[in-house]
Amino acid sequence: MIRKAVIPVAGLGSRLLPLTKALPKEMLPIGDKPVIEHTVRELIASGISDIVIVTSSRKALIQQHFAPDCDMELQLRNSGKGPLAESVRELSDLAARISFVHQNGPYGNGTPVLNAARLIGDEPFMVLWADDVFVADVPRAQQLKTAYEATGAAVLALMPMDPADAFRYGVPIVKEDLGGGCLRVSGLVEKPEPQDAPSPYAAIGGYVITPGVVAELEEQTRRWHQKPEGEIYLSDALHTYATANPLYGQVIAGTWYDTGSPQTYLEAQFAHALTHDENGPALRRLVHDLESGTRTHTSG
Repeated sequence: MIRKAVIPVAGLGSRLLPLTKALPKEMLPIGDKPVIEHTVRELIASGISDIVIVTSSRKALIQQHFAPDCDMELQLRNSGKGPLAESVRELSDLAARISFVHQNGPYGNGTPVLNAARLIGDEPFMVLWADDVFVADVPRAQQLKTAYEATGAAVLALMPMDPADAFRYGVPIVKEDLGGGCLRVSGLVEKPEPQDAPSPYAAIGGYVITPGVVAELEEQTRRWHQKPEGEIYLSDALHTYATANPLYGQVIAGTWYDTGSPQTYLEAQFAHALTHDENGPALRRLVHDLESGTRTHTSG
């Protein structure tokens, strides 16, 4: 049973500079909530009870966002703004499930996973990045949990990709198709040239990590300290682990939005806004008017 999850957030967000110089990319809004809150809510909706956010001193706003604010809640209630007060109180309920730890160790996305694993202990856990938003009937995290429960092994979240985009992603080596979107994987090729991609799938932001994968991260880190060069990557640990242990990929049913670059962030924001009962129709009218050249002013 997967009870715990890790969200690494200590990265620089360099693809979105200068916007993210002071504002953590995980705090950029999608609708009326920051990206990281969507991730936290997805985990909780999927039955996760404990979440470790691996952060840095530059990301204090994330902790502040989830912190209780009784004064604000009381002021809103006294002003007759009960629904807003309830939204502030609800963040406190989310915070009760969250622990924060500062990233410490070599560069690379494997380090925050290892930092958190030392708190979680000897049990499998989920890892989600906080710059991904999934729109799905069944949450991505739940799909990963179901795959783990079926296989009892480490699992990668996969999405079909355009072969021309292979150089952007880790691409799994598929050994066997087990049906239902579940694939037996024998390794990962990091950012191959399109003609060298071993499958038409991309490994995207979601994993179930087992103690064996953590042990491989520990071994990579031990070797790094003996010869400090390069970075510690989760994909490298998974690739090595898969040479001698079962590893699976679950093709996620849904739509994936990567909010980590200017264009993809705008696409995620716009797609989310289109689903809003009031904003959606207004935005469609705006696009129509702009395309037809009939939009001459906006009203407040």
